[in-house]
Amino acid sequence: KESAVLAFLDTQGIAKKDIKTESYTSYPKYDYGSPCYGGVGVLCPVSNPKLIGYDVSENISVKVHDITKAGDVVQGIGAVGVTDMNGPNFSIEKQDALQQQARKIAIDNAKAKAETLARDLGVRLVRIVNFSENGNYPAPMMYAKGMAVDSAPSASPAPQLPTGVNKITSNVTITYEIR
Repeated sequence: KESAVLAFLDTQGIAKKDIKTESYTSYPKYDYGSPCYGGVGVLCPVSNPKLIGYDVSENISVKVHDITKAGDVVQGIGAVGVTDMNGPNFSIEKQDALQQQARKIAIDNAKAKAETLARDLGVRLVRIVNFSENGNYPAPMMYAKGMAVDSAPSASPAPQLPTGVNKITSNVTITYEIR
């Protein structure tokens, strides 16, 4: 399944740097024998359990830059047999730059308000004596844990994945010395 998923992602133009193994687990599976005496849940003593295979699980994250492709990617991954997916998780790619823009706007607004207040109060702003900021950093807008996808071939359309809107804000407090 992993090879099929990776091949599908390649056809979708997903860069290899945007595909990352997050975890890989492998546990042995043993046969401990059959129930004895017709009793439910009672196992016959087995001196040496028999190794019958392994349970293997791998979690891979995929970053899709073009959100208009997200539904097609989810549909395609399901079509190759993946039945346990988490996500999508929508996030802002260049959040730091946007946070800086929000901070600049907040500072400009605070300065303009301080100048207006100083003028109305008949005082003069001397210098900034304190500054603080707190921001509203967005969390992903959508998280669908354990989304099962029907892997049966069909002509069903790709799922619609509303992206919503993330809002970045910056709240600043500027304290001025006045005269």
